[in-house]
Amino acid sequence: MKIKQTVMSVIWARLPALLLLLVLPAGTALAVDMVAAVDRNPVSINESFKLIIRASESPDDDPDFSPLTSDFEILNQQQSSRSSWVNGRSSKVISWDLDLMAKRVGHLQIPSIHFGDDQTKPIPLQVVEDQAQAAVGANEPLYLDVSVSADEVYVQAQLIYTVRLFQRISLAKASLTEPQVDNAVIEKLAEDAQFNTQVNGVNYTVVERKYAIFPQQSGPLTIAPLTLTAQVASSNRSAYGSIFNSQRTQTQRVFSTAVQLNVLPIPAQFKAKHWLVAEQLHLEQTWSNDALTVTVGEPLTRTITLLAKGLTASQLPEFTQHGGHSSLKVYPDQAVLKNQRNGDGVIAFREQKIAFIPAKPGEYQLEALEIPWFNSQTGQQAVARIPAMTITAVAKEGTIIQPQAGEPATTGAFVELPQVIENPVTVEVDDRWKWLAVVCAVGWLLTLMYLVVKRFKTAAEATIAKNDDLPLKTLIKQLQKACKASNAKQAKLLLSQWQQLLLSETNLAGNNVSQQLSDEIQRLNQSLYAKQAIPWQGERLAVLVLAHMRQLDEQQKKPEALEPLHRL
Repeated sequence: MKIKQTVMSVIWARLPALLLLLVLPAGTALAVDMVAAVDRNPVSINESFKLIIRASESPDDDPDFSPLTSDFEILNQQQSSRSSWVNGRSSKVISWDLDLMAKRVGHLQIPSIHFGDDQTKPIPLQVVEDQAQAAVGANEPLYLDVSVSADEVYVQAQLIYTVRLFQRISLAKASLTEPQVDNAVIEKLAEDAQFNTQVNGVNYTVVERKYAIFPQQSGPLTIAPLTLTAQVASSNRSAYGSIFNSQRTQTQRVFSTAVQLNVLPIPAQFKAKHWLVAEQLHLEQTWSNDALTVTVGEPLTRTITLLAKGLTASQLPEFTQHGGHSSLKVYPDQAVLKNQRNGDGVIAFREQKIAFIPAKPGEYQLEALEIPWFNSQTGQQAVARIPAMTITAVAKEGTIIQPQAGEPATTGAFVELPQVIENPVTVEVDDRWKWLAVVCAVGWLLTLMYLVVKRFKTAAEATIAKNDDLPLKTLIKQLQKACKASNAKQAKLLLSQWQQLLLSETNLAGNNVSQQLSDEIQRLNQSLYAKQAIPWQGERLAVLVLAHMRQLDEQQKKPEALEPLHRL
């Protein structure tokens, strides 16, 4: 009976979900993500291109490619499947690759391809007139065609240089020289593309290669011709039959034309310290704490990202960030630089992480970050900007603020509060007994002090001195050992104990110590509190601690010159 009730309760609990599955159409529950893309865009009217469709699992039905035939000719189609097993999980990729050629010029659209209830998204495609018709005469079996994205380009701006190898004969082996340009930086873009096209009614196989060229000097610019050296296959038929046919090759060399263009200087209307030209530029920031509130002594990390189309990462400027206040320490991490290359050119990426560690509570103003740049597409100057920000530092729990002379209390130093016993018990004591206890205690202490001081004064003083020195020497030895082992956490703990024993302060970096020792302590803090781990070497800190101890020993030998330590 109990089992039956349990089964019924489970059915009733899951009844809404079961009803929902019955109401929803079948395609909703079994929808497969279909991704479609083309290998090039735009394409020429006489050039073939690839339509690639990917699915992570089997779709609802076989594909229907008939909608393509209205604007495109299907030259070839292939289907493949690949499965893998990684870390206990299986994955599958099903691919459909189609070679297409447009039937007309204009802004066309590759329609949605239906796989039963599953389907792809439409893709806009631009088809242009054939630009290779005038490049060469008819019936050339092998030739090179080169072109540039513009006849004029600004100095240090990106220029796309495209070279195409047209062939209608078989090549056994081929090599192509690289572009040679004086006073320019050259970057090869992506991988070579291959497609089919027609020139003057003749079918060709085309291999396309692209370069990004960044001229470094204004004035006339010449891109020297490229040279293709190829082994062309030929067959000589023997009169004795096909079994005696021999495959021979013949070396053939073809040249491209030289390209002449003009490199424009920096425009006079550009008003900035550093010249930066790009097609697009984007600047953004993120924070480890979106509220921009941080506890004193803890890091707040700012990540600044700069993306620029038409630039290399080496051209991007550095981010200079200053705290603007002596109590706000700034620790910039090493920048991450990357270049992404595709058929449209180079996209530069720069990421900079900056850690801010406040030493005192209060508000800290960060100045706005501005990067002036020149838009090569519009011919106008622009500014990428991050507005000014305010960081709020709050005191640690269990601390009080001791104001400095002439400073408000919100910017004072910290002193840790002693532990307080919560909910203390109050005991009422009669005053007579209290005074009697005090008199007895005082009398007992006086008697004890008289006997002890009289007989063991010298021995007691020696013992006290020895006990005072022993913890300090032990701490110094342990601190030296931790520094030499580069154990940052242990060194920080021992450093705090040393400063409390020796200086009665909570922040040694703010005391009257040498600048070198203060800097090394800041580096230790940075390695511990930065968002990303930073390697730390402690040999220098060990040497500076010993030097500081020797300085204190010399001061103790001259009592008249010894001054109390004070905060800076």
